[in-house]
Amino acid sequence: MNDLTQTRWLPILMLVGANVFMTIAWYWHLKFKNESIWLVIFASWGIALLEYCLQVPANRWGNANFTVYQLKIIQEVITLAVFMIFAMIYFKTWPAWNQIAAFVCIFAAAGFAFLPEIEKEFSRPK
Repeated sequence: MNDLTQTRWLPILMLVGANVFMTIAWYWHLKFKNESIWLVIFASWGIALLEYCLQVPANRWGNANFTVYQLKIIQEVITLAVFMIFAMIYFKTWPAWNQIAAFVCIFAAAGFAFLPEIEKEFSRPK
């Protein structure tokens, strides 16, 4: 039986979960602008703790299969996807065409991190 912490998919699923908590922590309070800023800071901090409980092991275990750069790029793509879904559901707002185009460009750019390295000589110090 394979150790789940060594799979490529568990860290990605954990990063999705972490980003759900992160997005909620950062944006939920925008509907509650009359609440005390300290109340929303502490509430958001509590939500962010759940994010860290997923993010830290996801990066640790994910590093067995991905470089740190790949992990960061995966996390950023997940962040954008989670945010778009959250904004559409929670705020009932849809991105404009130019925002969608920007997201598509970012997603496409992220693909470069997973292409095979063509020439390792350029990335090694001499």
